Amino acid sequence: MRTLQTLMNLKGRRAILTGAAGAIGKHMAIAIAELGGDLILTDRPGSNYDDLLKTLSEFKLLNVDCIDCDLENESSRAEFIAKVLSKNYNINVLINNAGFVGASNLEGWVTSFENQTVETWRRALEVNLTSVFDFSKGFSNKIKQSGFGSIINVSSIYGINGPDYSLYENTPMGNPAAYAASKGGIIQLTRWLATTLSPSIRVNAISPGGVFRNQPDSFVKKYSERTPLERMATEEDFKGITAYLASDLSAYVTGQNILIDGGWTVW
Repeated sequence: MRTLQTLMNLKGRRAILTGAAGAIGKHMAIAIAELGGDLILTDRPGSNYDDLLKTLSEFKLLNVDCIDCDLENESSRAEFIAKVLSKNYNINVLINNAGFVGASNLEGWVTSFENQTVETWRRALEVNLTSVFDFSKGFSNKIKQSGFGSIINVSSIYGINGPDYSLYENTPMGNPAAYAASKGGIIQLTRWLATTLSPSIRVNAISPGGVFRNQPDSFVKKYSERTPLERMATEEDFKGITAYLASDLSAYVTGQNILIDGGWTVW
């Protein structure tokens, strides 16, 4: 019988993590490192990995590569895939964490439905959905060879729920159609990949709820009141689920969308 410590041990395994320079990506990387896994970190060109690398340096014998990739650009994705494969690393885990969330001042994004643009729609789908397809396809054969394959896709509560617009009243925040459509697509792509890549690779999604990032007080108050755990998420809330899905703790789990939302979707 394997102990829990054995099941969660990632020593000798390697994970690719997109969106690694972001706050959630940082804690996902730390989760892999704490379990002994090696890492290939990627984010947009010009991203700063220094603070994360300093933290990861505390884990002795950990091998970490940082390779920039513009997930919005097909050529950049192809170059990244080719570069990683050329290193002939073992690859056991792929975490598709990066996401296009736009900004309130991005034209055609946080605005009325009539004013949302096809350009921003395409940008969101390219990063949030097409890159997931591209990386899963590009690395699947390598992951299959590992014998311990796991793909983790990051969706959102808005991949399954419609927006409650009352939360955004008197704030510059919003909920664009492209974000919801791309995140919903990830969940269905996860199910498709789970059957297509089985039994060699397990494929699961996680759907975070709202993460506290100094949003307007009115939004935070309304959001927390609507959540059974009465708070927004923190980035550290995603360490546990990363460890679970990346390791053999979840050896018989595939095709699932796990909601990390403080109970938001139970209503």
